[in-house]
Amino acid sequence: MLTAKIVNNLLGVEDSYKAPETLLKIMLDDEKRPELFDKFLDIETDVNHDWFVDYFQEEHAERKRFNQDFTPRAVSKLLAQMVGGGKNYFESAAGSGGLMIAAWNRTRKVTSIFEYDPRAYWYHLEELSDRAVPFLIFNMAIRGINGVVLHGDSLTRAFKNVYFIRNDTPDFLRYSEVHVMPKTDMLQKMFDIRECVK
Repeated sequence: MLTAKIVNNLLGVEDSYKAPETLLKIMLDDEKRPELFDKFLDIETDVNHDWFVDYFQEEHAERKRFNQDFTPRAVSKLLAQMVGGGKNYFESAAGSGGLMIAAWNRTRKVTSIFEYDPRAYWYHLEELSDRAVPFLIFNMAIRGINGVVLHGDSLTRAFKNVYFIRNDTPDFLRYSEVHVMPKTDMLQKMFDIRECVK
């Protein structure tokens, strides 16, 4: 089990409040990202659920300010069975990715291991929390998922960044790359967003 101490040690931080910023920097570093993934997989090999639920809920959830809470695993699994299995997945208020992981896991289970190609599936996720976004990106990239993470407000469509998560191989065991998309007019039109004014 990944305790707060283990997660912080893997990220090289002493205090949990430093974890999101540190994790995001690592996710954007092409050398450090796979090294970190290998270290996590040496400790936790079951990729069928979100490893960070307990850690994030204890250390980072903003229950009072944003009413943040996490979907229990059983509910995530039930929802994935009800609506999962398609080639396109959308979720706003994605948190650290528990529902997305359940949907991804369901898709892999209903597809033969010889037929599952990560390039055939697209995940569009939106999340407002600065603290949750790095964990969401981590959860997509370590699982070789393709898609985007829009970091911002799904209601007002004001976004800070768009992250492109890409596994351009048929290998479902391959890690995804992580790229920050340039803030262009074309990108804003494509996702019907506007840049967040700080």
